[in-house]
Amino acid sequence: MIWAKMKNWVFARMSDNANPRCGAAFVAVIAALLLSACGATARLPVSAGTGTHPQLPEPTSSVFPVVHVAKAKGWPENAAPVALAGTRVNAFARGLVHPRWLYVLPNGDVLVAETNAPYRPRDAGGLRGWFMQRFMKRAGATVPSPDRITLLRDADGDGVAELRTVFLSNLHSPFGMELVGNSLYIANTDALLRFDYVPNATRILTPGEKVLDLPAGDINHHWTKNVIASPDGRQLFVTVGSNSNIAENGLAAEADRASVWLVDPALRSHRIFASGLRNPNGMAWEPSTRKLWVVVNERDELGSDLVPDYMTSIADQDFYGWPYSYFGAHVDSRVTPQRPDMVATARTPGYALGPHTASLGLAFAPAGTLRATMPAGMFVGQHGSWNRKPFSGYKVLFVPFRDGLPAGNTIDGLTGFVNSADEAYGRPVGVALDRSGSLLVADDVGNVIWRVSGHTGSP
Repeated sequence: MIWAKMKNWVFARMSDNANPRCGAAFVAVIAALLLSACGATARLPVSAGTGTHPQLPEPTSSVFPVVHVAKAKGWPENAAPVALAGTRVNAFARGLVHPRWLYVLPNGDVLVAETNAPYRPRDAGGLRGWFMQRFMKRAGATVPSPDRITLLRDADGDGVAELRTVFLSNLHSPFGMELVGNSLYIANTDALLRFDYVPNATRILTPGEKVLDLPAGDINHHWTKNVIASPDGRQLFVTVGSNSNIAENGLAAEADRASVWLVDPALRSHRIFASGLRNPNGMAWEPSTRKLWVVVNERDELGSDLVPDYMTSIADQDFYGWPYSYFGAHVDSRVTPQRPDMVATARTPGYALGPHTASLGLAFAPAGTLRATMPAGMFVGQHGSWNRKPFSGYKVLFVPFRDGLPAGNTIDGLTGFVNSADEAYGRPVGVALDRSGSLLVADDVGNVIWRVSGHTGSP
């Protein structure tokens, strides 16, 4: 109880923008306490929190959460991540500015969302906000958003883009992209837009039209919005992350959030398709079952071993627990009010991806991708942890599938993003397959698009 009271007192001081006593001495004390929280080392390996039946130990709490951030360094000259055996990796494009998301057009052109968080005055207030900004800066996450989509073209097929153009500019923290016919949909942080696309165009200059607004505002905690079309192209699915960790900003701030929307672009209407998803990002269709899969970042501050991020297939009206529970009926006692009726309906996710891995990117790969012996499966871009010691994520993971479901052990697809000094050369985010079947990976700290290829004769 005394620790809980101390934590509440300190966080109250940290949230008080006008408190004149919050001077350098107070900052130094809080900094020391925060650093002391870094000792809460994981007791289980990441593999224990991976798979269809992850280990879920009892939650742990401390005065301050574990804060363990890999300092952003960037790639040394001629250095590159390590690709799985039998494949090779090269830089498809360098010198980008915070590339986060990828989309491959039918002609092979690659669209890259160069983007970052928008201005969010209520998500970074007080001393707590100041500390979080410090940690984000250390992780390379405070780059001003370029607010553009860049087009990369590899016309000669040598695995390196020789053409780079600004495809769309003056956007607002763009993220997801989807082409349906000649309509290119862009998910800004606050709106879903539609642009007219002309095949082989290297730039769009005509203004887009707004399909509908997306939840944003002064908090906008999980700001990324992704979009994917239904197989027939008539509907769109849009991800909207929560406005907090566990609804600490109040449930009113979570209206229409922590969910995947079903959008009718013709009617400019939407409804909630699946909910209780704290921060859904990547989406991909599994073709044999025609099910939509989504990758989700789970909650923080329950210890280094909890809670695993996950990917799961979603169906209409599914509820996955947030904020009241995790992995089915595991109740989060921090949430008020409690809702046992909601917990009773919570579905268990399909596949755990390890605690705090910050799994963001998702791309389905058919059998034989990269290597002839590889089964079908999903590539997952894991951006990397801040709330776990030692680190987790910071790699691209491959999850094999059989009969439309995860099956077998995971495979490291791309690693080597963190060096022996705990510095991050890069951090993988979006993943996509190009027309040749090679894997593209957006690295927002290294400012590189990596390309992993493996077939004989493929550059």
